[in-house]
Amino acid sequence: MPPVRDRSGGAAAARKGQRTVHAGRQAGAAIVEPSVGKEPERRTERRGPARPLRAATATAAAAEAGAVLQREPLYNWQATKGSLRERFAFLFSNELLSDVHFVVGKGGPRGGGGAASGASPGPGQQRIPAHRFVLAAGSAVFDAMFNGGMATTSAEIELPDVEPAAFLALLRFLYSDEVQIGPETVMTTLYTAKKYAVPALEAHCVDFLTKHLRADNAFMLLTQARLFDEPQLASLCLDTIDKSTMDAISAEGFTDIDIDTLCAVLERDTLSIRESRLFGAVVRWAEAECQRQQLPVTFGNKQKVLGRALSLIRFPLMTIEEFAAGPAQSGILSDREVVNLFLHFTVNPKPKVDYIDRPRCCLRGKECSINRFQQVESRWGYSGTSDRIRFTVNRRISIVGFGLYGSIHGPTDYQVNIQIIDYEKNQTLGQNDTGFSCDGTASTFRVMFKEPIEILPTVCYTACATLKGPDSHYGTKGLKKVIHESPTASKTCFVFYSSPGNNNGTSIEDGQIPEIIFYT
Repeated sequence: MPPVRDRSGGAAAARKGQRTVHAGRQAGAAIVEPSVGKEPERRTERRGPARPLRAATATAAAAEAGAVLQREPLYNWQATKGSLRERFAFLFSNELLSDVHFVVGKGGPRGGGGAASGASPGPGQQRIPAHRFVLAAGSAVFDAMFNGGMATTSAEIELPDVEPAAFLALLRFLYSDEVQIGPETVMTTLYTAKKYAVPALEAHCVDFLTKHLRADNAFMLLTQARLFDEPQLASLCLDTIDKSTMDAISAEGFTDIDIDTLCAVLERDTLSIRESRLFGAVVRWAEAECQRQQLPVTFGNKQKVLGRALSLIRFPLMTIEEFAAGPAQSGILSDREVVNLFLHFTVNPKPKVDYIDRPRCCLRGKECSINRFQQVESRWGYSGTSDRIRFTVNRRISIVGFGLYGSIHGPTDYQVNIQIIDYEKNQTLGQNDTGFSCDGTASTFRVMFKEPIEILPTVCYTACATLKGPDSHYGTKGLKKVIHESPTASKTCFVFYSSPGNNNGTSIEDGQIPEIIFYT
């Protein structure tokens, strides 16, 4: 009887076909790549005692496992096996008692009789013996294949969408509970376990991937997790991308993701990266996508392949300098969009723009604040000049806002621009044109940045606030050094310095900007 092709639906992954095999090879390369000078890791897990295995490529692993196909039957072999597990493990990939064969892999024309049963496998294929009862006992898909209403009676079944090494890993698990996966086979094994509905092996594959998850392979694994409908792995990938966004988007695998995965990431509020750098990475992705679609890399085509992803870039979170140096000159935005965004940056009230202005904030832990003044007095005036104070800090923190003093004349609204400037480079790291309402008390009132601003140890920064409104309270008896102590973290020490030039009178001893709000 001629061989039949397996057309069982199995799990949802069965519909992914050869795209998964190719992606699996890329995934294996990405998982092992950082181990420069080391052998690729290979793991063997057993429910009994473990035995070490040397590293091997997927082809070598399949060949090694296939070397036992022609085992000679041994008289009374059963007596040498002390348990059911040992007896079934002996039958793995063994012609002894086999009643079905699988021709696995996508190869060329088969020799020795064409498609006839027993013909020689084509290049890239492997003919693997198996036992219907064992397979049906371990997989509902195999059970339906052999015993269902449309069961096959063929002695040979072709599996062109499955890799030989992955199929052998599946059979090894069904025969012996032994898990043999490595970086080079884990994705194809996951695909095969999904196709034949063996969730225990799926879980081992996901666990392996989770343990090897890093910022530089997070996007590649996220694509695979979405492809295989593995929400737990996808969530872990997204958490890794949130924590190390810059490292993740700088990795080679970022430009290989699909548009849906790109949009899923751009929609997140928890990415830890400045929007201007994120935009640069998205442009890189668009250029790679143009090449994949065999389109000329033009402004119009980059805009075309980005589609709705472009609307997920939060241009209002950039500083005007970042926007002018990057997106405004990229050619991806229309002239009208560029003008509207420049108006958004420079005028009040701000015109409506079609881009999200909600901050991305990946900060975890508890909000902290320090106040540099010991006493509050009345009447601090404003004439358009900025209040400024310089500071350094002893550890890496993220500043999210300031506490400012409000009016001495009762409830009032203020307009305010706040900035953090790198003093040595004279570079604005973050700013916000906003406002706040006060109640006339001597309390401080929160004014927040659009996104957290990273502050590095020993670097000198200038905190700047330009208020428009009536006379306010101000602080006196200022402290040069302020230490914030936390029961769960090391001390955070701020040292303040007066800012040279016109600073509206604010100094170490007196003035505005009494409070800095931050996360460690």
